[in-house]
Amino acid sequence: MKKLLTGAFMAAMATGAQAEDVTLQLKWVTQAQFAGYYVAQAKGFYEEEGLNVTILPGGPDIAPEQVIAGGGADVIVDWMPAALAARERGLPLVNIAQPFKHGGLELTCLKDSGVASTADFADKTLGVWFYGNEYPFYGWMAKLGLATDGSAGGVTVLKQAFNVDALLQKQAACISVMTYNEYGQVIDAGITPDQLVTFNYHEEGVGIMEDGLYVMEDKLADAAFQETMVKFVRASMKGWKYAEANTDEAAQIVVDADETGAQTLDHQKYMMSEVAKLTAGSNGALDPADYAETVATLLAAVSAESPAITKEPEGMAYTLDITDKALAQ
Repeated sequence: MKKLLTGAFMAAMATGAQAEDVTLQLKWVTQAQFAGYYVAQAKGFYEEEGLNVTILPGGPDIAPEQVIAGGGADVIVDWMPAALAARERGLPLVNIAQPFKHGGLELTCLKDSGVASTADFADKTLGVWFYGNEYPFYGWMAKLGLATDGSAGGVTVLKQAFNVDALLQKQAACISVMTYNEYGQVIDAGITPDQLVTFNYHEEGVGIMEDGLYVMEDKLADAAFQETMVKFVRASMKGWKYAEANTDEAAQIVVDADETGAQTLDHQKYMMSEVAKLTAGSNGALDPADYAETVATLLAAVSAESPAITKEPEGMAYTLDITDKALAQ
């Protein structure tokens, strides 16, 4: 019996020694926005693929593009606008998978501020997140023909903190929210849905691709790295589909993974139920039509104060090779 246990232990050690290390940098802090990766780790999906995955939380002072550029991660979670902006500026990021099929970015407004439709944005103050999140906003305003410099008939841009205080304190008529996070915070603060008017970017024809997986283009020239990413994407999507089907369990896994202790189970359950709507319908493969819509949105803002890109992306901004192989197995 002792020999059998020793043999099993040695086999396990050998398997562990052969595991491929992968470091994933998230776009934000540990929360259900990234549940698929935490679920894949907790349920052993990465281990089944022979991967040893380290998940690095993000935060307000962490730019995933800078982390991967410095060699601190193999793959990052990012929004397409920020990735394309980085690519045009010399950092060749490539989208290898797109777990989020739908977008959760919205602008929510207090009705008593006088906003009932986009025509009412003129001469209002709108809260906007920066650090790459401003790009779709400028594309939208360009589409509406609204200046963003605070001039008469245009809009005043408030550089919004990553909270909902600007709306609660009436510093802005509208603020940026995610369906799965800040919108819920507004409701939790005592404002009822019928007191709000909310605009979803995608429904307004300015859809942009949100949480995708990106790697450095030169790494894809390595066949071994490609195979590692195939395994990583396959296991990650298994994690996402499990999370979709088991939202409460996924929320608990996220809370357990949060080393800061900042996340509450109730909020993560709410967040996971909303995130599941955004990953629904995705098998991980990028839809070229969604990519084209994102590029069109960004090019509409070329003359804005903060354009993401100034021309059509060159080279390999995305590849379907990784998901094609992942889905084939």
